[in-house]
Amino acid sequence: MTPAIQVENLGKCYRLRGIAKASIRDVLTRGWRRDPAELFWALRGVSFEVPRGSSVGVVGPNGSGKSSLLGLIAGTITPTEGTVRAHGSISSLLELGAGFHPDLSGRENVFLNAAVLGIPREDVARRMDHIIEFSGLRDFIDMPVKNYSSGMYVRLGFAVAVEMNPDILLVDEVLAVGDLAFQMKCFERIRDFQKRGKTILLVTHDLVSVEQFCDEVKLIHQGRLVAQGNPNDVILSYLKTYMARIGNLNVEEHGTREVEFIDVRLRDEHGAETATFTTGHSMTVEIAYRAKKRIEQAVFGFSVKTGNGFFIYGTNTQIMNVPVPPLEGEGVVILTLKPLALMAGKYFLSLAVHSWDHAVQYHRREDWHPFAVQNESTAQGVFQLPCQWTIRPGA
Repeated sequence: MTPAIQVENLGKCYRLRGIAKASIRDVLTRGWRRDPAELFWALRGVSFEVPRGSSVGVVGPNGSGKSSLLGLIAGTITPTEGTVRAHGSISSLLELGAGFHPDLSGRENVFLNAAVLGIPREDVARRMDHIIEFSGLRDFIDMPVKNYSSGMYVRLGFAVAVEMNPDILLVDEVLAVGDLAFQMKCFERIRDFQKRGKTILLVTHDLVSVEQFCDEVKLIHQGRLVAQGNPNDVILSYLKTYMARIGNLNVEEHGTREVEFIDVRLRDEHGAETATFTTGHSMTVEIAYRAKKRIEQAVFGFSVKTGNGFFIYGTNTQIMNVPVPPLEGEGVVILTLKPLALMAGKYFLSLAVHSWDHAVQYHRREDWHPFAVQNESTAQGVFQLPCQWTIRPGA
């Protein structure tokens, strides 16, 4: 069966702004060829196939080339080299308000957007009520879209894209702009698309959604496809390699190394190594250590921060009155968080082993171990607090 999307040696090159135009002297000495310093390859040498009916996530740091890849597949960007083929109709939601005319109303822009996608006007008129209903913009549909908020842009754009019933749906990070209720509605529609055998390509920083919805994940970094495969494996690689080096975090490692961490593995309740966990389940941290000499009364500790660096919890064996035998040679410390009370989001785990009086840090890894938590509940916050409601109606 022909794949839904075929990408072969794909590349996109841009000329850097601010570079002076070539002088006559430059042309005479080197011809019309561009100086490599003037060029920026947003994407290069990328090859892969997307099977029909699959859901594929594309992840990577900001500026890695993810959005350029979707633009090339959608046909809104022309490749510099290589080829890209999409077999089937495409709807894309690649950037905020793309294809909308600011002076036209939301209703008029629905017709305009559909016309660009090649949808007959009578088909759009028949589907208009569904589009308006999904977007939740009935009271604003005849207002010029230049007066729309960013969230309203997204709601209308997504409503049009999914109502056109494409074979292939391309979605960029814009869903993050919508409110929680609309995001849930979008994900429900994506699940419906999956059931109907549609092909979905999703670019997002929401690793929990990637883990939940995608059959395969592709990791893009500096314009190159550096990893692809099972979502759990690729996300784990991404978190370990890139996420711990960015953001408002104090990523560092230090200590005397008289006791040192030689291996740290995060495991779920089934014992599988992973970087994605579920609220209310368990998270186990296996810490293999090596003591280079006999150490009495060592203290093991951990702390957790949110993805933006906010400290939320920390404790150690000393505070919890957990006895630690003398350390000598190699051993393993098991830390179990059960039930895991964290809500959905990205987090960073810090580990430390130090002397009883805190005077000597043997080994400390600050914000060194990233992980993600998923939660099907619509409750919000950082922690899941045990709670109970009692309703006493009046007599």
